[in-house]
Amino acid sequence: MITHRIVRTWEVLPHDGYATAWVELTGRRLGARGRAVGLLPEPYWVTYTLETGEEYVTSRLHVTVDTAEGGVAGVATRSLDLRNDGGRWTVDGTHRPDLDGALDCDLGVCPLTNTMPVLRHDLHRRPGSGPHDFLMAWVSVPDLAVSANRQTYTPLARGGQGTRVRFSSGDFHSDIEFDERGLVLDYPELATALTR
Repeated sequence: MITHRIVRTWEVLPHDGYATAWVELTGRRLGARGRAVGLLPEPYWVTYTLETGEEYVTSRLHVTVDTAEGGVAGVATRSLDLRNDGGRWTVDGTHRPDLDGALDCDLGVCPLTNTMPVLRHDLHRRPGSGPHDFLMAWVSVPDLAVSANRQTYTPLARGGQGTRVRFSSGDFHSDIEFDERGLVLDYPELATALTR
């Protein structure tokens, strides 16, 4: 089975920061590790590992965040262990029934986590195929609070360097551009991929 290894770095606009993901795509599985650094709402450093099972369904997300505590003198470290075992989600070992039924995690400041539903349904290759609704385990950064979040992905049209997919959650909407491998190229007002 062929493994595709990809490294992608994004400028994360609202956080005045950057995120990099080292991704491995093997068959219908995704594995990644990543780092992000930002200045807003407070300076932070994030590291994470992400594992999926078949069909890009999240099996585990482990995240660590360092933030300043008391100015330059101290650092506060928080961590999160989010797991999905056949549709039963746990947060740091505690069952979270509100997340049951979700297939994906969505880590704030991490454009990579928009990839799993896009790959699972080939949304980057099927413009105009209609809306797809998802329940996500949303992880906010830097506090690592986990909540259930309903999201809709609607493939639009090819253009630019990839395919635009409309992302909607509550009152928020954005037309995200994905490349041929299902990775974010441009997420207006949130993140843009850096090229060499």
